[in-house]
Amino acid sequence: MTVHALIGSTALWLLYSWLASAIVASYLSGRKGYGERAGLASGLLLNVIGVIIWLVVPARAESLWKKVGPFGRGGSKERRDAIAQESGTESGATP
Repeated sequence: MTVHALIGSTALWLLYSWLASAIVASYLSGRKGYGERAGLASGLLLNVIGVIIWLVVPARAESLWKKVGPFGRGGSKERRDAIAQESGTESGATP
């Protein structure tokens, strides 16, 4: 009976890693301007290799990765204001 319990816990951890890879690949591809579906598909089909691929793929010129970086809005208030002026929105406005 112990063997089945060990197989079950291993399968659960493999499932978690598979889903985490899909989430990270989807986030990276969306952030780099290619759409989240491409990253989701590669993350589900290729597991951890899909994440590595999206880390290597260059970001498009108008992507969030190029404009504000890989995480969040980031940067100083001056940088956010400059980005807001480029896109034509006010810095205090929320989308």
